[in-house]
Amino acid sequence: MVEITRTRERWERVRAPRAARHSGTGVAESFAGTFAALGRLAFEGAQVSASVIDLNSGKTLLAIDDRIVLPTASIGKVLLLIEVSARLTNREFSGYGILDKTAKDAVADSGLWQHLQAPSLPIADLATLVAASSDNLATNVLLREVGLSAVRARTESLGLMRTALLDLVRDSRGPDDAPQLSVGSTTELSWLFAALARGEVVDPLTSQRVMGWLSLNSDLSMVASAFGLDPLSHRGADHNTLLVNKTGTDAGVRAEAGALRGTNRAVAYAVSVQFNDDGLQARLRVLDAMRTVGMDILEYVH
Repeated sequence: MVEITRTRERWERVRAPRAARHSGTGVAESFAGTFAALGRLAFEGAQVSASVIDLNSGKTLLAIDDRIVLPTASIGKVLLLIEVSARLTNREFSGYGILDKTAKDAVADSGLWQHLQAPSLPIADLATLVAASSDNLATNVLLREVGLSAVRARTESLGLMRTALLDLVRDSRGPDDAPQLSVGSTTELSWLFAALARGEVVDPLTSQRVMGWLSLNSDLSMVASAFGLDPLSHRGADHNTLLVNKTGTDAGVRAEAGALRGTNRAVAYAVSVQFNDDGLQARLRVLDAMRTVGMDILEYVH
């Protein structure tokens, strides 16, 4: 009954009407660069969505089409990590349990395990690989173990209705496959990272374990490129800046969600862009815009 009440309260907050933040004074001025940068992308035909909330007050600082559903590529793997962490907390299996990779799990692109000789790894190590390098092979092996239906059920139990991991990772997607690995709305993704940071996803231990895994993420190429952190070593605060994030990359898709703590404030954020990736310049304009979002966020927390 308590969990049902909490879920209802979450959705009342998410669905509550909010004033548009496309101009104004005060906090909105802190994100003037963000509005301009994402506005230019939208004018060029891209779909953009962004959400930033203050972790301490819960106040919405930035909301740009934050309820629309866009492809989020590998960000959906966070939902898998939550399910794995919850099972470890409940001792449904051990983090030392060994899982084998098979030919059916094989997939290219991101990740390290496909390049390693080890045919088997512990569950906790696989989760670490997923968080640190968005490892596609480790993702598929974990999904085979826990089941996509369980991840979906866990997602729904958190009150997320516009965010989902739709499929396993595939080298190519046919007409019978889900068109995207994952989708999401930035308002839900920023809420999710805020809840993880507060220890509110499932329980404190489950949340802390997921945050620990994600603190190893080595992709700081998008929003986080503005934070000046070492991509390979930023688990601790560096110049009073502490980041936990997850990115998603696919053809015509760039997305990032995370939590950032600075000297004065802390935020949870999410940014998604779907664009026509017809050339290097188009891609660089998207990355430049996402870096601008990061610069505004960095200014706010410090």
